[in-house]
Amino acid sequence: MDLKNESVVTEFILLGFSGQWELCIFFFLAFSLVYSAVVLGNSLIMVTVTFSSTLHSPMYFLLGNLSFLDMCLSTVTTPKMITDLLTEHKTISIWGCMAQMFFMHFFGGAEMTLLIAMAFDRYVAICKPLHYRTIMNHRLLSGFVILSWIVGFAHTMSQMVLMINLPFCGPNVVDNIFCDLHLVIKLACIETYTLELFVIANSGLLSLICFVLLLISYMIILVTVRQRSSGGLSKALSTLSAHIIVVTLFFGPCIFIYAWPFNSFAGNNILSIFFTVITPLLNPIIYTLRNQKMQGAMRKLWFLLINSTQNF
Repeated sequence: MDLKNESVVTEFILLGFSGQWELCIFFFLAFSLVYSAVVLGNSLIMVTVTFSSTLHSPMYFLLGNLSFLDMCLSTVTTPKMITDLLTEHKTISIWGCMAQMFFMHFFGGAEMTLLIAMAFDRYVAICKPLHYRTIMNHRLLSGFVILSWIVGFAHTMSQMVLMINLPFCGPNVVDNIFCDLHLVIKLACIETYTLELFVIANSGLLSLICFVLLLISYMIILVTVRQRSSGGLSKALSTLSAHIIVVTLFFGPCIFIYAWPFNSFAGNNILSIFFTVITPLLNPIIYTLRNQKMQGAMRKLWFLLINSTQNF
């Protein structure tokens, strides 16, 4: 069915944060600061990893790519959400809505794959340290990054090819701060039970399975280290704790949003904000505050920048 010819609905209304004007102003300032911090923090990590010779290792290469995906994921929805806080009529065109869903699941699927690659990197570094550089070579790292983009594209396209032809003839109210599959599907004028199950399987169960497998992999790493050396357990736990926190922050909201039955619940907006705004903010904080090597590289680049500015 041709969406352009059959659809009566040409735009969706995003309820978002509907409330008092003073509260909207507060949210506008707060989320503007948070989004600025997301862009600045993740950009700082990418620049540091790129230009610092001490960070040219597989882990930091993957971390730089994770920061890029975090920034892209937040940029898909957050600027629109911020501007909507100052407008009375919070609307988005039907094609703008489709674009939001496409890119959010594109970058989300890519980040999911990259987190698995980072878990493999930690496994090799801790359990096979003598072969780390041989296994985690440049070719494998490039393959991981390319695979993450391919998986993200396949993940979003498998859902969007079904979404793009759905007829929408009203209502057109999306009870969220941005368009998302599980909410927009319910607005279609036809029976979508099968499509809802497909989205749950594609996004929900996939997130849950990947999350469980990642936790199991971390447990295997810790058990292996404990069997080899009791003293190395605390070091391994310190190394993995940042990864476990990041994985939990990313997959937790995904599981609740997409593996849940397709009924709205009170925390939907909160989980959406957490997934697209808070997690991309916390990732650079977690990786920098707990990483002395990253902090040292940032300070070195900062001093070099100051010296070059003074000499100029």
